[in-house]
Amino acid sequence: MSLLVRPHGGGELRPLLLEGDALDAERRRAATLPRVRVSSRERGDILMMAIGGFTPLEGFMSHADWRGVCDGMRTASGLFWPIPITLSTDAATAATFGTGQDVALIDPDDGSVLATMLVTEKYTIDKAHECACVFRTTDVEHPGVRMVMEQGEVNLAGPVKALSLGGFPQKYGELFMTPAQTRSLFTSLGWSRIAAFQTRNPMHRSHEYLAKIGIEVCDGVLVHSLLGALKPGDIPAEVRTEAIGALVSHYFVPSTIVQAGYPLDMRYAGPREAVLHALFRQNYGCSHLIVGRDHAGVGSYYGPFDAHRIFDEIPRDALLTQPLRIDVSFWCYRCGGMASGRTCPHDDVDRLQVSGTQLRKWLSEGHDVPAEFSRPEVLEVLRRYYRGLGSGAGAR
Repeated sequence: MSLLVRPHGGGELRPLLLEGDALDAERRRAATLPRVRVSSRERGDILMMAIGGFTPLEGFMSHADWRGVCDGMRTASGLFWPIPITLSTDAATAATFGTGQDVALIDPDDGSVLATMLVTEKYTIDKAHECACVFRTTDVEHPGVRMVMEQGEVNLAGPVKALSLGGFPQKYGELFMTPAQTRSLFTSLGWSRIAAFQTRNPMHRSHEYLAKIGIEVCDGVLVHSLLGALKPGDIPAEVRTEAIGALVSHYFVPSTIVQAGYPLDMRYAGPREAVLHALFRQNYGCSHLIVGRDHAGVGSYYGPFDAHRIFDEIPRDALLTQPLRIDVSFWCYRCGGMASGRTCPHDDVDRLQVSGTQLRKWLSEGHDVPAEFSRPEVLEVLRRYYRGLGSGAGAR
C-alpha cells in the first residue's frame, strides 16, 4: 500500500489522455469536428488534465463551477479548487456549434489537435469579477489580469478527451514527468514525505537554502520547474533547467532530490496560485509545498507573506499537501552564511538580498554577480545564455 498522499479528491489519479485504439479512433473523429484554437494557458490546462495533474477534473468548468471557484474556491459539486479552469473563444466561433456537440481543441502554435471536448454549456463571465477574486486586482498591467481580460467573450464547458501531450515529452525528455511517474519514483526511493519546490527561475543561493530545509524535514525534494509560458524577459525553461541541473549535480546529495517539470503557464495569481501549486503537487505525490517570500507573485500586487496566510484561510480539509512556510532568506555577512528573517538578528546593511529582476539585469549587462548570491556553475549557464542573446543567437 502506498504511503504517499492520496490524489486530490480522495480517489485515484484520473489522467484524461486516451491510449491505443481509443486514441486512434478519437483522432480520426477529431478531424471531422469544428475546431477551437486554444490559448497557451488553456493548452497547459489541457495537458495537466491529460496527465492527471488536475485530478479529479474531467474537463473545463461550467458557469456554476466558475462562480463557485471565484467566490469560495469550491466547484458546484463542492470540490476544493482555487482558480477557475476555463476555456474561452470568440463569439463568432462559438456560434458555429451548439451545446451537445463535440469540438476539436487545437494547439495555438502548430495547429495540431490536443483534445476533443463535448460542449455542455456556453456562457459569458464578468471578467473583472474573476480578476478581483483570483488576482486581488483588476489592473491590466498585471499579466494574469491582462490574460483574462484579453480572452474570448464566450466560455465553453464540458468533458475533455486528451489526444496529445503537445510535444513536451519530446522537447524535455526525462525532465517531463507525469504524476504517475513521480509517484512511482518516490515509492522506489522509499520516500513518503516529499517537499515540492516550485520554480519559474534558475535557483540561486536562497532557493538552494529553501530546498535544503525541505530535505532536512522530509525524505526528499521535488524541484518542480514550470515548462510553460512566462512573461517577457524571464529565462526560458530549457536554460533554467540546465542551470538547476548544474546546481543539483554539484551541491546536493543525489539521493535527496529529483528535478522534474510540468506543462503549465504561470498565472501570477500569488496566494491563490500557491494553493493551486499545493493542490496539483498532491497529485504528484508530494506531502508538502515549500512556500517562501511572494510565492507566485509579480510586481508589488501581493504582500511578501500573503501566500503563507492563505493556507490558514482555506478549510482544514481542503488539501492533504501542507505548506512549509519559510521566511525571506538571504546571505548574511555577519552570520557568515545563508539565513532567514527568523534566524538572523542583523540589519539589512549586513544582508545580501537580490531579486531575480536584478540578477537578470546584472547578467544582461555583463556585470559581476556576488558569489554569495549564486553558485558559479549556475552563473556560467546563465552567462552563456545571455551571451547568445547579445550575439543574436537564441534571442526570442
